[in-house]
Amino acid sequence: MVDEDRVEGSAKNIGGKIKEGVGKVTGDEKLKREGQLDQVKGKVENAVGGMKDKVREEKRKDQRE
Repeated sequence: MVDEDRVEGSAKNIGGKIKEGVGKVTGDEKLKREGQLDQVKGKVENAVGGMKDKVREEKRKDQRE
């Protein structure tokens, strides 16, 4: 089971890449920066979800022992 934060983080990261790309193509620096910020937020959210997954995995492992 994958943590919801990982899914949302990945989606935010992809959306940020798209925003950044559109900003570059249109010359919209604000949109480009927003896209870059969304990517950072998405990566952080994904990392948090990864840690939650790891904790959940360790709990299951301890319960089996």
